[in-house]
Amino acid sequence: MAVEFRIINIGTLSSNPFWKEAPGVRTAHATTTLVRDGDRRILVDPSLPPATLAARLFERSGLRPADITDVFCTTLRATHRWAVSAFDSARWWCHEPELQAARGHLEALEASARRVEGDFAESVQADLKLLERFQPVPERLTPHVHLYPLPGPSAGSAGLLLAAPTQTVMVAGDAAVTSEHVEAGRVWGGCADVEAAMESLQEIVEIADIIICGHDNVMLSPTRWMR
Repeated sequence: MAVEFRIINIGTLSSNPFWKEAPGVRTAHATTTLVRDGDRRILVDPSLPPATLAARLFERSGLRPADITDVFCTTLRATHRWAVSAFDSARWWCHEPELQAARGHLEALEASARRVEGDFAESVQADLKLLERFQPVPERLTPHVHLYPLPGPSAGSAGLLLAAPTQTVMVAGDAAVTSEHVEAGRVWGGCADVEAAMESLQEIVEIADIIICGHDNVMLSPTRWMR
């Protein structure tokens, strides 16, 4: 059976610059995608509160958290791993440079947190413990699901390239944040490296037939419209 995907939850930004909104008008959450290849069931970017995402997963796929074999995070920003703890029986994956950057950031925070009592110190320690569960994702997660580095949105952000028989699908994360950003050739305003993010977005548009945006729905690549 060919690789398949299904959107479990359509993400959103806290404010969309194309809609002329004030900052922080809603709670941001990432698009969560289920990818199936053979007996592997890969959940990408488990956003939303754990109980809410578990309910949405069942509504959209008939699966329970225990049915998920793998979780992949395109970035380790908290929004993209919000519900990861609900998938305790799965393997957790992330691009190795993202893991290293996140660990270094948290270790620096921990050094400061040792001098601070209360919730902040506990939160940093909990995030470091959570990172211990993540493994560096291999270049090929399954026969038809490939790691695709997409630097720029964060230090080691990456997507998944789904090699279907008749089309190429990119689960892009924040490298293609919304359909409006893709169509306008713009990157997310919070990128760590804008120049690298622009290069990643250009690669996505050139390579993919279908793009799954990081905080929006699925879309056709603009290059396919012009054919």
